[in-house]
Amino acid sequence: MSPATKISPVSTKPAASANINREETPFEALASICSVLVVGLFILTFLAQNYVIPSGSMENTLLVGDHLVVDRITLMPPASWMPLIRYREPRRGDIVVFIKPVYQLGIDPTDADGTPQYIPLVKRLIGVPGDHIHLRNGIVIVNGVAQPVGFAQPTTTDNFNEFLDDFPAVPPDGVSGSTESWAVNFSNYIQGGDLVVPSGMYFMMGDNRHNSLDSRFWGFVPRANILGRPLFNYWSFKATEARLEQTGFVNKLAWIGHVLAHFFPDTRWKRTFHVVR
Repeated sequence: MSPATKISPVSTKPAASANINREETPFEALASICSVLVVGLFILTFLAQNYVIPSGSMENTLLVGDHLVVDRITLMPPASWMPLIRYREPRRGDIVVFIKPVYQLGIDPTDADGTPQYIPLVKRLIGVPGDHIHLRNGIVIVNGVAQPVGFAQPTTTDNFNEFLDDFPAVPPDGVSGSTESWAVNFSNYIQGGDLVVPSGMYFMMGDNRHNSLDSRFWGFVPRANILGRPLFNYWSFKATEARLEQTGFVNKLAWIGHVLAHFFPDTRWKRTFHVVR
C-alpha cells in the first residue's frame, strides 16, 4: 500500500494585519478628494445647480429664501456629443432660470472693477416665438385664448395697474423700472394691440404679477439666456429681500450666525423637497 497522502490543515489564522488594516496613503486620499470634487463640479456645471430666491416676484409659487435645485440639461440647446440626453424646447407655463437680458438691450452692467454682472432670474414662461400676447384686466391672453390664472396673483380693484394689467396698452416709456432700449423698440413688436414674440425670443412674467420686474419692463429673453428649470425646493428658510441683498463680509457672517441660531424655527419644513410647478 502506498503511504497515506498527508493533508495539511487549512489555516484559520487571519491574514497579516498589514493587509487587513492597510492605511490609505496621502496620495490615495488626495485622489479620492479630487474625484469627489470633479464629480461635484460636473454636476453643478452641467447637470444641476442650486439657487436661492432673493425676491418675492414669484410668490406664492416660490418664496424668498427658497433654495432650488435647477435642472441645467433639459432646456439646454441639443449637443451632438451627448446624443443620449433628452432635450426639449422651453414651453409655455415652464418656470425657468435665465440671465437677465439687459445685455441684448444694449446695456452692459458692471461692478466697480468693470466685471460684467450676469444676473440670474426665475420667472414663468408666458410666450414662445410667434405668440401674440396681451393682458386685459390682469388676464393673460395668448393667441386669442385666455390663460389659467390659478398660480398667479389676482387683479382686483385695489391693485389694478393699467401698465401691468392691460399690457401692452400703455408703452413702457417713462414707466419706473423699464429699460430705455425696450421703450425705444417696444412699438416694433406691436400688431393689432398684441405684443408679438419674435423668433428666438421668449416672454417671461412673475407669478406675483404686481410686484415683478419682468418682460413687461425689459423685453424678451433670448434662447441662449435660458439656463434651466427648477426641479424642487431642497430647503426653505424665512428671509427678507433686504436681508438677502446685503453684501460684504460682515453682513454675510452675521447672516450665517442668524441661520445657525434660527435654523429649526425659521426653516419652512413643509416646503422641503417641494416640487416646483
